[in-house]
Amino acid sequence: MLAGGTVLAGGSPTRVLRLTPSGARHVAAWWSGTPVPDNARARALARRLLDTGIAQPAVGRAGPEGSRVPLDVTVVIPVRDRQAELARCLAGLAGMPRVIVVDDASADPAAIARVASEAGAAVLRRAVNGGPAAARNTGLAAADTPLVAFLDSDCVPGPGWLDDLLPHFADPAVGAVAPRIIPAEPGLTWLARYEGASSTLDMGARASIVRPGSRVPYVPGAALVVWRVAAGAGFAENMQVGEDVDFVWRLAAAGWRVRYEPAATMRHQHRVRLQAWFARRKDYGTSAASLELRHPGAVRPLYVSAWTALAWLAAVTGRPAAAAAFTAAAIALLARRLAQVTGEEWPGPEARTAWRLAAQLAGGGTLAAARPLGSAISRTWWPAALPAAIAVRRLRLPLAALVLTPPLLDWLDRRPPLDPARYAAARLLDDVAYSVGVWQGCAQRRTVRPLLPQLGARHLGTPRAKSAGTMTSSGDRS
Repeated sequence: MLAGGTVLAGGSPTRVLRLTPSGARHVAAWWSGTPVPDNARARALARRLLDTGIAQPAVGRAGPEGSRVPLDVTVVIPVRDRQAELARCLAGLAGMPRVIVVDDASADPAAIARVASEAGAAVLRRAVNGGPAAARNTGLAAADTPLVAFLDSDCVPGPGWLDDLLPHFADPAVGAVAPRIIPAEPGLTWLARYEGASSTLDMGARASIVRPGSRVPYVPGAALVVWRVAAGAGFAENMQVGEDVDFVWRLAAAGWRVRYEPAATMRHQHRVRLQAWFARRKDYGTSAASLELRHPGAVRPLYVSAWTALAWLAAVTGRPAAAAAFTAAAIALLARRLAQVTGEEWPGPEARTAWRLAAQLAGGGTLAAARPLGSAISRTWWPAALPAAIAVRRLRLPLAALVLTPPLLDWLDRRPPLDPARYAAARLLDDVAYSVGVWQGCAQRRTVRPLLPQLGARHLGTPRAKSAGTMTSSGDRS
């Protein structure tokens, strides 16, 4: 909170909001733990803070008495052939009254039926393999409870795994909630330790709203609880991979809020054999083209302002003075825009809040862009960047530094049980696998859009909550 509590900055992507005096009082009270009052303007302000990611909902645990949370949940488990994994998953669901196992044309259906029967679960048999989306939809159609929990067969649920998820559904706007995915067992090999610290299924330790452009842009379908009325027709059955990302984004585009709740955890049996792990990472990459065609602008290797792009282009090509000039111009222009929100007179010294915010957002953002820029090179652009570095000597050092920056910063953030060199090597191998899939998917779908950066603001694809006069925001007055 800035300017005496009348200006808020935060969220993902970053928003700057100016509050009215009453709005500032409400926010100060909420930050200290006061509940949101039953007041239309206050509730609209609270909704706006939640939707922008500036605030996170405070939820309790699910309880059987006096709760507005629907506790009737059907668990749907799609499976094909993995009897041992299924048995372990079902063992963690002991006591759940409604569990549906969808056998997606297993080679030994009798074995699947036996494992399910021993655990007291119902079995639906698909004669033709349709993939995870089709299997989940089969279970969704058979469910008759308000909520449906999708679990992959390699998940290992523990006691109380729903307790921190269900309270989110007390908010009628919430359509789905996902837990944090963690490894079922400690990693013994270097790849298992890397996967335990940096799995693509693990969305981190911070709660978030889920949508394109947010800090948590998607959640995997490996463990996902969905309001059945929000699920509609379910998952896209013509997608063999990426169908869960598409499902979540369609929920968000339809106006439902999707929440990521890391206080709830789901153990998962990660792939830790190199060949299977690499192949799965490549498969994930092939979904980029399909997702970008379905959700234009949502799957690009880099989102960056034109000023930041110019600054980094100048820096990489050995023109630091030009890079500094571009950054200074971006700070000045942003400060002028922010002054309209903070109510200060630009460019005078009284515009301290606007200048400070502009320096943090534009100046700090340009420096911080090294991380996504390096990831874009290693995850997408290396087939072009590598020949460029070989041909142009002065590009070698800056490109190498950019490529190494993301894995080393990740290592500092996560502090995994793996030394920096092996962690960086695993991360780069991870990126190479994904990029092979991206290029393969682009060739199959005949599109280059997942290879192209997007300049300017990122489209969120979600409706705005009206603030009823409690605030104004940069570029978005209500």
